[in-house]
Amino acid sequence: MNIFNFFNKTIISILFVITFFSTTSLKALDKFDQGDRVSDYFSGVLLLNENQYEKSFEFFKKLNGLETKHTNYSVKYLYSLVNSGNLKKAFDYSKKLEKQKLDSFESQIITGVFHLKNSDLNLAQKYFLKAKSGNRRFILNNYLSNSLYIWSSLDNYDLNQATLELKKLDERFENLKKIQTVFLNCHFNSLNTTNLFEELTSNKKIDFSRYKYFYASYTANLGKANKAKEILNSALKLYPRNLLLNQYKLDLNLGKNNSSFDCKNREHVIAEILYVTSNALSSQSIYPLSDFYLNLAKYLNKDFHSYETLLAENFYNVDNFEEAKKVYNRLGKKGKAFQWYSSKQLARIYIKENNKEFALKLLGDAYNNLVNKNIYETFDYAEFLKNNEKFKESIIYYNKVIDEVEKSHTLYIESTDGRGIAYERIGEWEKAERDLLASLKADPNQAYVLNYLAYSWIEQGVKIEKSLNMLDKANRLKSNDPYITDSLGWALFKLKRYKESKDYLELAVRLLPGDPIVNDHFGDALWKNGNEIQARYYWNYVLGLEKTENELKENIKEKLINGL
Repeated sequence: MNIFNFFNKTIISILFVITFFSTTSLKALDKFDQGDRVSDYFSGVLLLNENQYEKSFEFFKKLNGLETKHTNYSVKYLYSLVNSGNLKKAFDYSKKLEKQKLDSFESQIITGVFHLKNSDLNLAQKYFLKAKSGNRRFILNNYLSNSLYIWSSLDNYDLNQATLELKKLDERFENLKKIQTVFLNCHFNSLNTTNLFEELTSNKKIDFSRYKYFYASYTANLGKANKAKEILNSALKLYPRNLLLNQYKLDLNLGKNNSSFDCKNREHVIAEILYVTSNALSSQSIYPLSDFYLNLAKYLNKDFHSYETLLAENFYNVDNFEEAKKVYNRLGKKGKAFQWYSSKQLARIYIKENNKEFALKLLGDAYNNLVNKNIYETFDYAEFLKNNEKFKESIIYYNKVIDEVEKSHTLYIESTDGRGIAYERIGEWEKAERDLLASLKADPNQAYVLNYLAYSWIEQGVKIEKSLNMLDKANRLKSNDPYITDSLGWALFKLKRYKESKDYLELAVRLLPGDPIVNDHFGDALWKNGNEIQARYYWNYVLGLEKTENELKENIKEKLINGL
C-alpha cells in the first residue's frame, strides 16, 4: 500500500474542481473587460492546466487588477508565478493581495514560506497561523497549514508540547503524523529517534521506503557511516529499484555524505511536508496544484534532487515533453543512479515522440557508459530492447541476468518471461516455450505469463484444454483484464463453445474497444452464433482502425466475402 493512498480522494477531487474550474462570477470577468482581456484570462487558465506555466504567466500578468472583481484569478496567477519560478513576484503579489484584504490560503502559504526561507520565523509563523485560522473547507489545507504552523513555532515548544500539538492533526493523516513524529524527535535530538525510525520503516503494510533514506541520512549525519550503509543495504534488498536509496548508497561508498536533508533543519522538514502534499495531488492528476507545492518545496530545499523526479513526471503526464526533458537532463547530472534513471525516462519520451532510433541510441550509450553495470540496469536495458522490437539484441542481455541470479530471484522470473517472448517473436518457439514454462515453474501465479503461453498454444492449435485451464486461472488472478478475457474467449471459440466464447469476447471488446484483434475475434464469435450482420459490422470496423496490420486486413477482406 502506498503511503499517499489514505488521502481522501473525494475531498481532493472537490478541491480541484473548486480551485480550477469554478468561475464564481463570469459576469464580473465580463464587466472587467471585453474581447482580448477575456481571451487572455482563458488562455492563461488553459495553459496553466497544461503545465505551460511560463506562457500562462505571460497571459495572466496582463490582467493586473482583475483580482478585485474575480477572486479565482489571483489564485491562478499565483500558481503560474510559483510554477514558473517567479517566487519573489509571487511574494510581492501576495503582499498586494493582503493590503487589499484579498489574501487567500495560497497567498498566505507563499508569504509564510518566503519569510521562513529568509529566516524570519515570527513572520512565517504569523502567516501560517492565518492560513490555519482561515478557510477550513478542505481537509488537505487544514493538515498542511496546521503542520507548517507547528514547525514554524518549534522555538515555543519542547518535544512533549510539539508532540501534543502534532496529535491534534486530523486522525485521517495518522501515517503522516507518524512521519512528523520521527522528524520532531530528530529535531529535538531525542534518544528515541533511532527506535522511531526503525518502527516507522519496518511497517509491512505501507511502503515507507523513502523514509529508509531519511533514516540512513540521519545516521550518517551522526558520524555513523557504516551503520548508514547497513541501513541502505538492508532497505535495497526490499526495494532494489528505489532511486533515492541507490544514489545515496553510491555517494556513501565514494566517501561522500551528500544527503540534502537534515531533520534538524525545519526548512527541510517543511519542504518534505509540502512534497508529500504535492505527491498526493499528483496521484489524483491535479498537476498544477501539485507543482505549486512541489516548487515551494524546492524553494526551501533546492539541493534535494529527488523532488525533480515528481516534477518531470507531472510534465510527462500532461504531454509537456519539452519541460520534462529539461528536468531529466538536469537530474541526470546529479549522480550515476540519477543518470541511468533520467536516460530511461528520456528514452521513453523520445519513443512517445516517434523518435525510436534516437531513443535506442540514447539508452544504448547510457548503458555502455555505466562503469559497473548491475543486474537491474542490465534487465532494464533488455526490457527496453524487447519492447522496441530489438528481440535478438534483448536476448543477449536477458542471458546476462539469468546467468547471474538464482532461480528464486524476481529477475530470473521476469527475465525468463522476457526472453521467452523475444524468442517467440523471432520464431524460435521451442526456446520460447521452455523459458515461459521456466518462469511459471518459479512463480505459477503470473497471470500475464499464463496468458501469453496459453494464447500462443491456442494460435498453434495445440493444448487447447490445458490453455483454457491456464486462462481460467489467469482470469481469476486478473479479473476483467481485456487481453486475458480475449484469450479466454478465443480458447472457448477454438473449442467450438461459441455461445460462451461470445460472452467473454463481448466483454473484451467493451474493455478494449480500439483493439483490432479483440474486435476481429468478437466478429468471428458473432458469425458462429448466427449474428452475421453484426459480425460484418465488426470486421469492417477493424479495417478502419489505424493499428490493424496488413495481414489481418487481408484475412478480414476474405471473411467479408466468404464468411467463416
